[in-house]
Amino acid sequence: MAFQKIAAIKPDFAIHGGDLVFDALAVPRSRADMLFDLYKKTESQLNVPLYHTIGNHDVFGILTKSGIPPNDPLYAKKMFEDRIGARTYSSFDRQGYHFIILDSIFPTDDRQWEGRVDPAQLEWLAKDLNSVPAATPIVVISHVSLVTGFLGYSPKPEGRQKYNTYSVENSPDVVALFENHQVIAVLQGHLHVNEAVHYKNCDFLTCGAVCGNWWHGTRMGFPEGFTKVSLRNGRLTTSYETYGFHSVDPHETF
Repeated sequence: MAFQKIAAIKPDFAIHGGDLVFDALAVPRSRADMLFDLYKKTESQLNVPLYHTIGNHDVFGILTKSGIPPNDPLYAKKMFEDRIGARTYSSFDRQGYHFIILDSIFPTDDRQWEGRVDPAQLEWLAKDLNSVPAATPIVVISHVSLVTGFLGYSPKPEGRQKYNTYSVENSPDVVALFENHQVIAVLQGHLHVNEAVHYKNCDFLTCGAVCGNWWHGTRMGFPEGFTKVSLRNGRLTTSYETYGFHSVDPHETF
């Protein structure tokens, strides 16, 4: 339903903000294959150029209950790269704007994950930014938020977490690279809320989720939907679009 509405809007192109499937982290190969097959079939409805951001749920088999050994040829991010046919981070240019898609998912040695941009990607990002003409406006996309106030108003997580899965742990290292470049906005996902934080002349825009509260009604008052982005004269504006989904269990939970 969401993809049908996006197609009807007839955008110039679309960017998936991550979590293409739910869930590849903790399932066997047959389930993960089925989910990616379903996603590829569904995305074909768009009929516009589509770029993909990797989300935590797109990382295959890293949780031990999946039963997947680390030597599986599609382990971790290799399934995403194989099925989507793209690197987990990249950049492209369209109509005078430069877009950078980051990989903010960092699998840990003990088979968990953290929001983090790894050193090799930071080096790549610095080179990519330096290759962009000085006056070119830049839009960055990251599944996990680089800058957010989410933990200031959301229900507090239970227990003590070993890893930061709410935001990018080394986000200061990433944001520092934006200085002296025309980064006008960062589009973020993961938290399933709509939020805008203006920091150092950049809008950090956390967008809602197609699944809302994981298909069980609204998430902290935010319904199921997607974000429509307009770029004009070096400025970015957004609107949030719902698409008619109604949960079979509308009670709001967190």
